[in-house]
Amino acid sequence: MKKSLVIMLSLMLVIVLSACGGKNNESAGNSATPAASGNASPAAAPDVELPKGANLAAVKQMPDKPLKIAFLSFQNNPFWFPVRDGANAAKDYLKSFNTTVDYVVMGDDLTADRVVSAMETAITQKYDAIVVVPIFDGTEVVINKAIDAGIPVMSVVAEGAKPSKRLAFMGQDAYAAGQLAGQKIEELTGGNGKVGVITGVFGATQHEKRMNGALDYISEKVPGIKIVGKFENKDKAETAYSLTKDMITANPDLQVIYVTAGGPFGAAKAIQDLGLTGKVKVVAYDHIPENIKYVRSGEIAAAIAQDPFGQGFDSVVTMYNYLVAGEKPEADFLPVKLDVLTPENVNELYPE
Repeated sequence: MKKSLVIMLSLMLVIVLSACGGKNNESAGNSATPAASGNASPAAAPDVELPKGANLAAVKQMPDKPLKIAFLSFQNNPFWFPVRDGANAAKDYLKSFNTTVDYVVMGDDLTADRVVSAMETAITQKYDAIVVVPIFDGTEVVINKAIDAGIPVMSVVAEGAKPSKRLAFMGQDAYAAGQLAGQKIEELTGGNGKVGVITGVFGATQHEKRMNGALDYISEKVPGIKIVGKFENKDKAETAYSLTKDMITANPDLQVIYVTAGGPFGAAKAIQDLGLTGKVKVVAYDHIPENIKYVRSGEIAAAIAQDPFGQGFDSVVTMYNYLVAGEKPEADFLPVKLDVLTPENVNELYPE
């Protein structure tokens, strides 16, 4: 009897242990389910035509959830219109990829505080990614805050000199562009003469690099050129207009005005209004309609490009590809071409 009881108890123990083991196996199977689904083939994205001016296509993969990308920019002169157009083109393009793009204007005055405030708002609103024009030192702190919150950030157009954890910077090599401007100034003056400088904002890293790139080139290689002054126009064309008139009044033999940032068409208009077309020339940046007009009429002798539409579009698509496919940019710095627009090639590059 005792032996039978032992056998029965042993059988019951085996049954219980088997049942427990089955439950553990079932639990392990459930915990592996996300990994298994992660290995499944991602949903293919539709074929969507790229807009003119775009340089980068989205990966052929749909996100596993709706995405939101913020594009934080400024609006204080016409340069920003093609940046906006590029970002909005990315918005239309990525609609088919279950992604929303919000173009946010941080303000019409370039300050670090504007960037910090807009970034803080975007972090609070929990965007999946942020593209931003940080411009100034001090903005790296809030960029790092976004990264630490799990929101990848890409900077475009201009950023501060202090490093941040941002994914990459897309824009112009500002110092190299300044050196190129210095070469153009040398060509226009023949190596001798007076030059005035109008920068956008003193302390803005990109503006400083453009200015110093040109001034370093002139100082080292063109000692016959005299710089009559360096002035700030806050990217305003009307300020560039009055500064140009003042410089010409003080220096009737002025040959070139170098505008490092926004509003060069204001300087060009002043030259035109004074009847000095062909005698005083502007070296500046950006192939925007307001500048192209004065390249055609001869007041702007050289305008160096920075592809604002491409920056607006390609940066957003870069962030999409990173979010969806883990595809990182090719490099930490993604430079744009430094194409130079002149009266000699304007009709070829921009036919009327």
